[in-house]
Amino acid sequence: MTSPSSGTTLETSGASTQDRCPIDHSAFTSPGGCPVSPRAAAFDPFTGPYQTDPAASLRWSRDEEPVFYSPELDYWVVTRYEDVKAVFRDNELFSPAIALDKITPTSDEASSVLAQYDYAMSRTLVNEDEPAHMPRRRALMEPFTPAALAHHEPMVRRLTREYVDRFVDSGHVDLVDEMLWEVPLTVALHFLGVPEEDMDTLREYSIAHTVNTWGRPAPEQQVAVAEAVGKFWQFAGTVLDKMRKDPSGHGWMPFGIRVQQEQPDVVTDSYLHSMMMAGIVAAHETTANASANALRLLLEHRDVWEEICDDPGLIPNAVEECLRHSGSVAAWRRLVTADTTIGGIEIPAGAKLLIVNSSANHDERHFDQADDFDIRRDNAGDHLTFGYGSHQCMGKNLARMEIQIFLEELTKRLPHMELVPDQEFTYLPNTSFRGPDHVLVRWDPARNPERADPGLLSLRQPVKIGEPSKNTIARTMTVSELEHLTDDVLLVTLRDTSGRPLPKWSAGSHIDIDCGAVSRQYSLCGDRSDRTALQIAVLHESNSRGGSRWVHTELAVGTTLRMRGPRNHFKLDPDAQRYVFVAGGIGITPVIAMADEVKATGGDYEIHYAGRSRTSMAFLDRLARDHGDRVRIYPSDKGTRMDLANLFATAEEGTQVYSCGPERFLTALSDATAHWPDDALHVEHFSSTLEALDPSKEHAFEVVLKDSGITVPVAADQTVLHALRAANIDAQSDCEEGICGACEVPVLDGAVDHRDLVLTKTERIAGKTMMTCCSRACGSTLTLQL
Repeated sequence: MTSPSSGTTLETSGASTQDRCPIDHSAFTSPGGCPVSPRAAAFDPFTGPYQTDPAASLRWSRDEEPVFYSPELDYWVVTRYEDVKAVFRDNELFSPAIALDKITPTSDEASSVLAQYDYAMSRTLVNEDEPAHMPRRRALMEPFTPAALAHHEPMVRRLTREYVDRFVDSGHVDLVDEMLWEVPLTVALHFLGVPEEDMDTLREYSIAHTVNTWGRPAPEQQVAVAEAVGKFWQFAGTVLDKMRKDPSGHGWMPFGIRVQQEQPDVVTDSYLHSMMMAGIVAAHETTANASANALRLLLEHRDVWEEICDDPGLIPNAVEECLRHSGSVAAWRRLVTADTTIGGIEIPAGAKLLIVNSSANHDERHFDQADDFDIRRDNAGDHLTFGYGSHQCMGKNLARMEIQIFLEELTKRLPHMELVPDQEFTYLPNTSFRGPDHVLVRWDPARNPERADPGLLSLRQPVKIGEPSKNTIARTMTVSELEHLTDDVLLVTLRDTSGRPLPKWSAGSHIDIDCGAVSRQYSLCGDRSDRTALQIAVLHESNSRGGSRWVHTELAVGTTLRMRGPRNHFKLDPDAQRYVFVAGGIGITPVIAMADEVKATGGDYEIHYAGRSRTSMAFLDRLARDHGDRVRIYPSDKGTRMDLANLFATAEEGTQVYSCGPERFLTALSDATAHWPDDALHVEHFSSTLEALDPSKEHAFEVVLKDSGITVPVAADQTVLHALRAANIDAQSDCEEGICGACEVPVLDGAVDHRDLVLTKTERIAGKTMMTCCSRACGSTLTLQL
C-alpha cells in the first residue's frame, strides 16, 4: 500500500515498516493488515474536537492521511473534497445502503422494545440502492421543485414572524429553544402534510430517531431511546392512516399517497411509513442545526452580520457560505461493493466508509483560504453539505428558503443582537449531524428599529429558491465621479461604500449593474492596478432597453447601486504573437483596457476604432497619449470608413483579433475573417439576439445528467435551464439571454445547437460545453456533467 503523504510503499509487516518509518505502527493495523497511524487509531467522532469542529479536527488527515482506517469505528474515513465527491458520484460502487444503519449496535433489550412496536424501518430515498431508488425519487420529486416550494414561503414567513414576535421585546433569548428548533419542525410537519392536531405528538419523538441512528447512547439510555423511537414509528403509522382517508391536501405524504394509487409497485405502504418517519427528521433537524450554525457564525463575524443587515440582498450568498463553512451535515456513510482505490489507498469490497463532507468543505485544494468566512466566495455553492449526485438532498431548497427568511427577519428586527459572551457551545454527540444545543443572544429592546419605523415590518426581501449563482454576488457601490467623455458617453467611477478593496480584474472584464428594474453589463475601462475604484463608460443609446437611459438620467455623485462581478468571458490569449483590436463606437471600452495590458507586457498590437464622428468617439485623447501611432481612427462623417474586407484580406498566423461594437459591425467583421483560423476572432456582445422559443420550430429532447443519475425531458417550448430547475437540479444563471456565460455546463455526449454569444467558434466545434439558458440539442439526447 502507499501512504499518500510520503509516497512510500508500506509493507504489511509491522517490523519492516518500522525500519523505514519514524512512527510506531505496530500496535494498529487495518483489516487488510495495513499499518494505522496513532492519530487514525485515536480518531473518535463522538467526543472532543470532532464534535466541536469536525473540519478543523481532521485538518491533519486532509494534509497527511486523506483516507485512513479507524479501528474505533471499523470504518474507513475519507476527508478530501475530490475523494468525497467521487464517492458521492458513484452510488453503485459506493452503496448508500448503510447510511441509516445504527452506528452503535442496539442492545438486545432495546431491540426487544422496538419489536414490541412492530418497528420495521425499511429503505428510504436516503439508503436505497438502484434500480429501486431512482424510480421512487423521480415519482416523489415534484413537491421539492422550486415552483412547488414557492407555495410554502408565506407559511415560513408567518411562522418566523410569530416566533420573533414572542421575544423581540425581551432583550435576550436562546435562539435554538425559542425559534430555530420549533420553526423548522413545524415547517417540516406542514411540508409533509401532517394534520395540525398531530404535530405536537410527533414533535416529542423526532429527536430520538437521530440518537438511535447516528449517536452513541449509553447502555442504560438505549431502552429509553428505543421506547421513544417505537412510539414515533407507531404514531407515524397512525397519522399516515388518517391521511389515506383523504389524500387530497397539500403535503409530501398526501402527494405520495396519490402517486401510490398510480404506481403501487414503486411507492409501497411500507415505503410511505418509513418516509413519513425519516422525512420528519430529514426536514427538521438538519435545517434547525444549519440555522443555529449560521446564526452563531454570523454573530461571531460581526462585520459580516452588519453587512447583511445593511444589504439583505447578500443573504442568499451568506446562507451558501454558512452551509459550506459550518453546515449541519458533517458526514455520511457508504458501503464499498467491489475492491477499489480512493485517493490512492486500496479499499476492499465490504468496507464501510465515513465520508466527511464537512472536512471536504474546508479542503484548501478546492476552496481558497477555506477556513475563512467569505460571503462573496465565488465557489461557495460547490459545497457538499447537501451531498452530490443522485442522492443529493431533495429538501435542500426548502432549507435554503427557511434560513434566508430567518436571517431576513432577524437582521431587519434585531440588527443590534449579539452573542452572550463566554457561553459554551455543546453538541449532541453523533457522527453525522451537527448544531449547537443552545445559542444565547442579547440586545437592547429600546433600540429595536421597528419602534421608530413600524413600516419596517412590511418590507420583504425576495427569496432565492435554489443555489444562488456565483455571478449574483453583489456589492453596494457608490458613484464617486461622473464625467462626460462626449455628449453621449458618460464615464462613471464607482467605489465600494464600505471602503473595502475591490476585486482584481483582467482586461476584457465587465461588471453587471442593477439599473432600476433591469440588469446590464458594462466593460471595465479604468486602471487595473487601482483597487479602490472601477470605471465604466456608458453610451446613451436612443433605443435603450432601459439600462443606458437609467445611467444617464438617474445617476448622480453619491448614488448607490448594486454591482456584480467583475467577470471575464472576453479574455486575452497570452500566447498570441500579435493582437488586432477592432472597436465600433462604445465598443472601445473593453478594447482600450486590452490594449493597455498588451502594451504593459511588451506585446505587438494595433487598434482600429470606428465611430460616427470624432466628437462622438470616447477616449481619443487617451488613445493618442498612451498608444500613439498604433491607433487608426475611422470617423464616418469625414468619409473615413473601416474597410474590414481589405484589413483582414490576408490571414495572419499567430494573430488574434478582438472586437466589440454594434451587432451589424460584428457580423461584418465575422464575414471578413471567415477565412482566418477558427479561433482567431473573439467578440464581446452586450445585446442578445435571442428570440422567444417557437415550439412549432423547435423539437423536444432529453438531457441525461451523468452525476445525478437522472434523465430530464426538455419540451419544445422550454430551455434546458428551466427543465433542470423543474427537476430540482441546482442550475446557475444570470442574464438568461446567452451573453453572460453564467449558465455554462460541461457536455459529455451529444451535438449541441449553440445559440449563445459567448463561446468561440473553436469551442462550439469542440462541443464540450453549452449555455443552458439558450442552446439546445441537435438530436434527441445530450449528456451533461451534472
